[in-house]
Amino acid sequence: MKVTQHLWFEKDMAAAVRFYTSLIPGSAIESMDAVMADNPSGPAGSVSIASFALGGQNYMAIEAGPLDAFNHSFSIMVECDTQAELDRLWDALAEGGAVEQCGWLRDRWGLSWQIAPRRLRELMGDPDPAKVKRVTEAMLQMVKLDIAPLEAAAAG
Repeated sequence: MKVTQHLWFEKDMAAAVRFYTSLIPGSAIESMDAVMADNPSGPAGSVSIASFALGGQNYMAIEAGPLDAFNHSFSIMVECDTQAELDRLWDALAEGGAVEQCGWLRDRWGLSWQIAPRRLRELMGDPDPAKVKRVTEAMLQMVKLDIAPLEAAAAG
């Protein structure tokens, strides 16, 4: 059995897939083709599909015109080991998109992302509830997540 996330793009799917796979290590485009048969979204050649991996996770994408816009019910979460890695991804994905609270952003195609330090998961799982509360309160004040203030909050 294989599980694959599927993304529906109104337009510019190829550019989005190339961009995503260029940003995240362990990513590759497996295929990108036009559907050469008439289909409910249009005539032969008007719909494109892609198969790709992001950080070792399987994805497919389709460009088939408007259907449902991306929303927060699906997001891609990337946990970064360093602040530099987090900053690089955040800046690239936010360009032309919209930033949101707590490490969330929407890229220029409207896809939601959560760019977070891997350390946040550890801090949020600490057995000390006071520490978790401080870290949570610090995170809730942030747009782009910043490891140093999260660590400082954890330390008290």
